[in-house]
Amino acid sequence: MRLLISFAALFLSIILLQLGAGGTVPLDAISGLELGFTRAQVGLLGSAHFFGFFVGCWWAPRLMGNVGHSRAFAAFTAMGTIGIMAHMLVIDPWAWAGMRVMSGLCIAGCYTVVESWLQADVTNETRGRTIGTYRTVDMGASLVAQLFIGVLEPASYVSYNLLALLCCAALLPLTLTKTQQPKITTAPRLRPMLAWARSPLAAAGVVVAGLGTAAFRMVGPVYGVEVGLNTDQIALFMAAFVAGGALSQFPAGWVADKFDRRWVLIGFSAAGIAACGATVVLSTHGTGAVMLGAVLFGMAVFPIYAISAAHAHDFAANDERVELSAALMFLYAVGAIASPVVVSELIERYGPPAMFAFVSFSYVFLILFGLARMFQRKTQIRTPFIDAPRSTFTIGRLMRGMRDR
Repeated sequence: MRLLISFAALFLSIILLQLGAGGTVPLDAISGLELGFTRAQVGLLGSAHFFGFFVGCWWAPRLMGNVGHSRAFAAFTAMGTIGIMAHMLVIDPWAWAGMRVMSGLCIAGCYTVVESWLQADVTNETRGRTIGTYRTVDMGASLVAQLFIGVLEPASYVSYNLLALLCCAALLPLTLTKTQQPKITTAPRLRPMLAWARSPLAAAGVVVAGLGTAAFRMVGPVYGVEVGLNTDQIALFMAAFVAGGALSQFPAGWVADKFDRRWVLIGFSAAGIAACGATVVLSTHGTGAVMLGAVLFGMAVFPIYAISAAHAHDFAANDERVELSAALMFLYAVGAIASPVVVSELIERYGPPAMFAFVSFSYVFLILFGLARMFQRKTQIRTPFIDAPRSTFTIGRLMRGMRDR
């Protein structure tokens, strides 16, 4: 209880930020279609978000070093609020893409501040509980954010204004907290090839994770429209995807700690292919079946990043873990930036099933690559599985020591 109270301001800020800036993601997809944007242009918005997210991951530690945690959080929150409020002032897909870059910067910057703050205050004894609570708060708020499009009118100034108010409200808990700001730590270096050097399979796995999850999160509302869901149903559809991912994290961790992680990764990739096929088939069997497909897809694809990250850390030295986490996040961002625009273009040309065909192809590649890697070297002593968040490069510091035996 004392742990929750000490970090209450940080967690409340994350909840409000996720509800505001996070709620913009599905609303943008529905609003873009309402305003006549093409599917490819809607996908561009998702790619722009992850581009801003990636830039923000690296800019945030440097900004914190110059102005401190609270001021950096305020600056990034202001960027996100401006980006949300400007939507209905300029109706243009390229302008919206620029606004989504600002939203991505906001998410990455604010999460970097919060994770840096948590990292400075946790101990080995409280780290597990802190990360567990942090993940629960984040995923819970993300799930609620998906439901917002069921009550917010698309392409409406009022809708975007409400989200901007929530994003702006995230300033209050963190900036008014009496908790002392932590000292600034050195930002991790970006060494993308470190992930490949430690485990080529893990590097490929996080790229594929970026392709699959980003495609659904950013273009999923477009798919929902294409298969005949109304706005309320699309909100449940996206929430079902997040809920499915949350449900599978613990079983995935248990299996990954019991068996060779390469086989576990291959197994979840095969499950992802099956879930893609099931989602396409179920799309013609009514709303309930469509929701079931989203749950199954979320259960199959969400754990792939964490399993890949755990496999990479099996081969890393203790002093490499922070930079390895940054390298894995970089590779995830590469897949996440490319995926939405590619998938939306495929839907435009070939219809809704094309999204899952694209994702399935990436999982086929991962299975084949995983089988090939099993002939290259033997398995390694496993570090403890951790549900690794795909939040910022700073998460490596917060999780430092959790994999050390």
